[in-house]
Amino acid sequence: MPNIIVKGGSRPPWVGLAAAVWVEVAAGNGYTFPLYSPALKAVMGLNQQQITILGVANDIGESVGLLPGIACNKFPPWAVLSVGVVMCFLGYGVLWLTVSQTVVGLPYWLLWIALVIGTNSNAWFGTSVLVTNMRNFPLSRGTVSGILKGYVGLSAAVYTVIYNMVLKDSSSNFLLFLTLGIPVTCLLMMYFIRVCTPASGEDSSVHVHFLFTQAASVLLAIYLLTTTIVTDVFALSNAACYTLVAIMVVIMASPLAIPVKMTLFPAKKRSPPTSASNLAAAPVAEEGDSTPPTEQPLLVQSESAAYLGNFLENEDFSDVETLLAVGEGAVKKKRRPKRGEDFRFREAAVKADFWLLWMVYFLGVGSGITVLNNLAQIGSAFEVNDTTMLLAIFSFCNFGGRLGSGVVSEYFVRSSTTPRSVWMTLAEAIMVIVFILFGLGVDGMLYVATALIGVCYGILYSVMVPIVSELFGLKHFGVIYNFVLLGNPVGALLFSGGLAGTMYDVEASKQGSSTCVGHECFRVTFLVLAAICGFGTLLSIILTIRIRPVYQMLYSGGSFRIPQTSGH
Repeated sequence: MPNIIVKGGSRPPWVGLAAAVWVEVAAGNGYTFPLYSPALKAVMGLNQQQITILGVANDIGESVGLLPGIACNKFPPWAVLSVGVVMCFLGYGVLWLTVSQTVVGLPYWLLWIALVIGTNSNAWFGTSVLVTNMRNFPLSRGTVSGILKGYVGLSAAVYTVIYNMVLKDSSSNFLLFLTLGIPVTCLLMMYFIRVCTPASGEDSSVHVHFLFTQAASVLLAIYLLTTTIVTDVFALSNAACYTLVAIMVVIMASPLAIPVKMTLFPAKKRSPPTSASNLAAAPVAEEGDSTPPTEQPLLVQSESAAYLGNFLENEDFSDVETLLAVGEGAVKKKRRPKRGEDFRFREAAVKADFWLLWMVYFLGVGSGITVLNNLAQIGSAFEVNDTTMLLAIFSFCNFGGRLGSGVVSEYFVRSSTTPRSVWMTLAEAIMVIVFILFGLGVDGMLYVATALIGVCYGILYSVMVPIVSELFGLKHFGVIYNFVLLGNPVGALLFSGGLAGTMYDVEASKQGSSTCVGHECFRVTFLVLAAICGFGTLLSIILTIRIRPVYQMLYSGGSFRIPQTSGH
């Protein structure tokens, strides 16, 4: 295995987490499609099915992350982020040229490809910071996932504020902002996101720091929702708008208070605990300490050292070397990993639990993304003139579902070894009820349904992340996680492009127009989605029953225990 240089010390991972917040907000640009899709539709003269197919391209781009997943095991985070920067600039640049009519007559297929490329930057951004921070905080996977995915959920509201208050509802200027602003932000942040030595045990200060970060994200969510409502009700001056946006930026930067505090008020060094789990722990050299750590016996490693080796080592280790090592007695013979250990993708792909999780995610998130992609048209069908409020509500509730499910699932998994998939079951069951009421056109359901679908969508997205890491390990987490994420574009293609777009155009033709008005526009779509989520609920129950022993093994002591490697 090649020598791996990691940065020790206590501050770097928290600096990286604070920088990751900005990258995750940038990685949520795929949620902005409803903001500029009407302008794109008008400029290109597209019908609803064509604009829906562009929405599918949006989902394919942001969710196809197998290459970023592989790259995370081969290259440093800054290199992965750099690819995303280039793709964002190229993809959104073409869309800006079209909407601004700087270039006229671009073919539809080119716009489709440009949208895939632009939104695929999200996969490179999100995978890089998620994998890095999950590895930096391996004992708090649910919490880290909830925080980072929560900020992605808030990104739509952040972009809506910028769109309304800074860019004055200009789709052309907004696409220019996506073309230039996001790459610049990620270039500034990439220096701070790096692999650090993870802690070998849990610390109360870590819990406090996570609470502060969660509180900061909740404050940002409340602020964004309040700001959106205020700007919708009152006409504000430019100075007031810019002041509100500046306050938003300050709140987004608040997680940096943790490493600043750790720098100004460093914690006193404490002697390591002598519990059984730490007896074999090798000391980690502090940053700037020239004294090498005490040598340990060859076959005795700390949990963190063994863990780092697991996810950083080259998987193409020679089989000849392995056989020689077996013959010499240096290592044990390979065996297939058990659930909870590190899986390669091909090993995970033959497991029933892997495909059950994929199906549950595909059915639930595919239904939710159908609502998001058609949110502007749903609002118009229900005769809501300003659909940015719907997008802000969806974004706020999406954030609440992501952050809340991370906190709640982490609590229950530690207190009662409750599998995280329980919350996926609950989310899909709620979606069944909401879609039925939505489809029946119950009065006053638009805002309530949008909020509930946003919450459930956030739960499904956030909870899936730690489930993948807990079932199949962190060594090849990037690849496995991104394959499960493919359920998003597949669902969008089938449910949004194939079902919703077609049924909308059918109802619009009955009304003799290209625009459909009334709950009939999406009635069939919502009732079919209710049946789909019902099936997803059943599969989620089966998955929960199957993986419960894994959670009893990992969390039986009330905290996460990194399982012994299988030697494969």
